[in-house]
Amino acid sequence: MAGRRGSRRPNDDSSSGTDQRTPKPPQDPVQQAKDICLRLLTARPRTRVELAQALARKGIEEDVAAKVLERLDEVGLIDDAAFADVWVRSRHNFQGLSRRALAMELRRKGVADESAEEALASVDADAEEERARQLVRKRMRVLGDADEPTKVRKLVGMLARKGYAEGLAYRVVKDELRTSLLDDAL
Repeated sequence: MAGRRGSRRPNDDSSSGTDQRTPKPPQDPVQQAKDICLRLLTARPRTRVELAQALARKGIEEDVAAKVLERLDEVGLIDDAAFADVWVRSRHNFQGLSRRALAMELRRKGVADESAEEALASVDADAEEERARQLVRKRMRVLGDADEPTKVRKLVGMLARKGYAEGLAYRVVKDELRTSLLDDAL
């Protein structure tokens, strides 16, 4: 009866309950911490604090984590200042976040105030206002025929959620609505 299900091969020891695989020796905690950090750094750059928090969540002892993080810092895989520069540029250009919102994010990620200030210096007041104008123009297309008070409320709210100051947000929205009305009139 060839092809019968459940038939046992002559050398099959599955009924004995013994596992034929050799058990893995416990992994070296330093190597385990390195693996965790490198896996996280492969996805995106991380700050030293982010990596330390991830190692703590995985149950890595503090002294092992400190040793691994120090080594990664020595070889240049952890650089909070470079992380802050890239983060600010990316989040300002693609998400439209203001300096204030970016500063809060960097603080949450554990970037030192000095490094954060240097990175935030790349976003001056003019660049921040121009980005706010771009966001308002883009959003105005979606609002269509809504009345002016509704547009103002929605546009100022959008800028506020991105961290823009109330005065700047209101001024930019009013200017852009005025410009839009002039363009429509021509």
